[in-house]
Amino acid sequence: MIVDDALFMREKIKTYLHKYCFETCEAQDGEEAIQKYKTEMPDIITMDITMPKMDGIEAVKRILEIDKGARIIMVTALGQEPFVIEAMKLGAKDFLVKPINEERLKASIDRLISSCLLR
Repeated sequence: MIVDDALFMREKIKTYLHKYCFETCEAQDGEEAIQKYKTEMPDIITMDITMPKMDGIEAVKRILEIDKGARIIMVTALGQEPFVIEAMKLGAKDFLVKPINEERLKASIDRLISSCLLR
């Protein structure tokens, strides 16, 4: 699931993921992400930090209350390091800095998939 309030960012990440044959769903804020997580149960989430209605930090907390094993990759702009640290302490598995690098995104997802298979 791709969570970002910016349509262009969701489209960019979706384009990268579809290139590697990943199926995607999208949410434009934290509230929508929580609802979609409950129905879609995605394997991996990319989560923006700064969004209207509910930010990424609160969404991470709530999703992890639903599923302790949720695999969340934070997506952040430069200068948001304190929020990334908080999200990682809460249980996010990785982070990416905007602008998103395709190879870094793929490597992060591959690592999360591998760790899931090793359980």
